[in-house]
Amino acid sequence: MSDVASGMTKREMNLRVFRGEPLPHVFFQPRMEPWYDWHVQMNQMPPDYAGMSLRELYDDLGISMRYVHYYTGMPDPIERAYDDEVEIEREAEDDRAVVTIHTPHGDLVEVERLTVDKSWRTVEFLVKGAGDLDKFAWLLERRRISFNEDKFRQGSAYIGDRGEPQFWVPKSPYQALCQQWMRLEDMIYALADAPGDVEAVMELMDRSYDRVYEQITQCEDVHIVNFGENVHEQLFSPAYFERYLLPWYEKRSNQLRDAGLFTHIHIDGYFNNMLGYLPELPFDGIEALTPTPQGDMELESIAEHIGDKVLLDGIPAILFLPSYPRERLAECVDRLIELFHPRLVLGISDEAPQGGEQECVERIRWVSDYCRTAGT
Repeated sequence: MSDVASGMTKREMNLRVFRGEPLPHVFFQPRMEPWYDWHVQMNQMPPDYAGMSLRELYDDLGISMRYVHYYTGMPDPIERAYDDEVEIEREAEDDRAVVTIHTPHGDLVEVERLTVDKSWRTVEFLVKGAGDLDKFAWLLERRRISFNEDKFRQGSAYIGDRGEPQFWVPKSPYQALCQQWMRLEDMIYALADAPGDVEAVMELMDRSYDRVYEQITQCEDVHIVNFGENVHEQLFSPAYFERYLLPWYEKRSNQLRDAGLFTHIHIDGYFNNMLGYLPELPFDGIEALTPTPQGDMELESIAEHIGDKVLLDGIPAILFLPSYPRERLAECVDRLIELFHPRLVLGISDEAPQGGEQECVERIRWVSDYCRTAGT
């Protein structure tokens, strides 16, 4: 998958952005996988792309791929398993499923709902409050997380030279608690009512990550790792960010960077009031910061605070919809290139609108063509 004009593969260009090396032109890496999956599943693929595989679509548009397992059908290289003594029951009926985990301290129960796009979404979280933390701690002590090199190489081969193959590590303990294990409100109350118990669980969760980080640093084929945090400023106060998130980022990102790996973090929510923290974040890049008119940040404000970090994405997803004129998209692309290139992996913050019709794809094609003449 070499760039015709430069003879350089997209994988090579991807690493050059992070290494600070010269580029033949602006590097464009929008995430199309959810868009493709939705249109196949709903049988609404535009005629021009009917019958194309995901990789054929990427090649037809001349764009780069990023993640090995995100809607690609390839396995996640991060594996999660429980010891044999953990009993998990899942009962599903129609569009509702109940997951029960038995512990010596009582049961943990999670409820899921099947959405119209055939995805199971959690509607009742496993941990309801401080009273469930002893059960949850017992479960965490019996959870094993590891990195599977063979699965990573399988995904890497799938991507080929379309980009540097990447994946994301498990969420920080704070973000995992408030996004995956508990409702945000319940987690905040638990942190207020029983801070020692919550912090003990966070420490236990962090220790469970030791093995996976050691394995990643020992794999010579991994070069860029994402912290898929889905950061949103309304998930924490500045005090909590400084106490629970920044130190953890410094510990784990620096562990990877000390081994020669590049890292970036996914910030796809409102973040304008937290932009002052960007210089302190110990990552090589910032992914998915969403500017206006979709997010709450101006591109100029991001540029003011990001320093020499790589900006990944940057184009608001809604600019690929017909409700916004193409001229607005063109203005945004030009401004992004002016402010951030060559420390830029241009893309969509944070992915192509799933229900976007052919106009969405044609706008992506236009950006792709434009990038090959820009930044030279």
